[in-house]
Amino acid sequence: MRIERINIYTTALPVKGGVYRMASDNVESLDSTLVEIVTNDGLTGWGETCPIGPVYQPHHALGARAAIAEIAPGLIGSEIASIRLLAKRMDERLNGHGYAKAAFDMAFLDLLGQRLAVPVSTLLGGALTDRVPAYYSLIVGSPEETARIAADKVKAGYPRLQVKIGGRDLEEDVATVHKVWEAVGYKARIAVDGNRGLTVASAIHLDRLCQAIPFVFEQPCNTMDEVATLKGRVTHPVYLDENTEDQNAVLRAISLGIADGFGFKVTRLGGLTKMTTVRDLCAIRSLPHSCDDAWGGDIIAAACVHLAATVEPRRMEGAWIAQEYIDGHFDQKNPVVIEKGHIAVPQRPGLGVKPEPGMLGKPVATYGD
Repeated sequence: MRIERINIYTTALPVKGGVYRMASDNVESLDSTLVEIVTNDGLTGWGETCPIGPVYQPHHALGARAAIAEIAPGLIGSEIASIRLLAKRMDERLNGHGYAKAAFDMAFLDLLGQRLAVPVSTLLGGALTDRVPAYYSLIVGSPEETARIAADKVKAGYPRLQVKIGGRDLEEDVATVHKVWEAVGYKARIAVDGNRGLTVASAIHLDRLCQAIPFVFEQPCNTMDEVATLKGRVTHPVYLDENTEDQNAVLRAISLGIADGFGFKVTRLGGLTKMTTVRDLCAIRSLPHSCDDAWGGDIIAAACVHLAATVEPRRMEGAWIAQEYIDGHFDQKNPVVIEKGHIAVPQRPGLGVKPEPGMLGKPVATYGD
């Protein structure tokens, strides 16, 4: 099974409801890039990368496509057999840019799963469940409105809520955390996500002013060094998210003991194959983590869910997918959806989803025959 052709597509994913607000940025529409790999025996595999704007991480949509243009020509004619060899060939074409390589990694695994007639979760070590928990992300908003939505999402079955803060007065963030706790209490686990938007001093103040409320403090400050200074000074567990830019960053955080858990993004860490390494590192130290991505459609959603299914349930913080924030699906027959706060693991071979023929229009680039 050799790579015969690679097609690149782009599609806009507007935010349902208007704006997705974080401490670092407000976004209204996301630019997703999809990779279709066609083999000589007629199989097609799909991958996707969709940075949530150019500010959240050192990733952006045009950068992804430029990186793909460097990598794709060197993959034509390659056998889909050894994922490690394919990763080596990508590294020989381009240094870094894991978020672009992640789309290829998904497509390779999709093809291999189809060839072997097994779902991608099997290739990642085997699913431990057929249904993974999701979590809902509450964007930066007023305390009252955020609490109202939180209560609604708990009623809808979500076992975990992520409350976004930052980019405004600390008093409003503190009020939001208290209002959400009053609304949901112990009915859901709570993560308070600063998205790098707090100073060390602000993070310590918020921790003290919300000391009686059980939550995990996700990425409160901008750098790993800033987060490291919080150790022993805050009472809430601290999770890293944006700082986990590669496997080495995860290893460093674990070695230094500055993270009590993680919010992992598949594309940020370079794809599903590399994600299994950090998954296993966390298992060794019994560190909880999520398996999600910044944004994207059914392809990224399926990838996140397959990986999440391989994590020991007691350490699984949930899989975040953008389904609640976007209209429609790439695959209308086999969509990846959240039902009662959980997501069924696709059981068909490969990723288990494929865009409907013609829905993405013409490729913006094609490599190979």
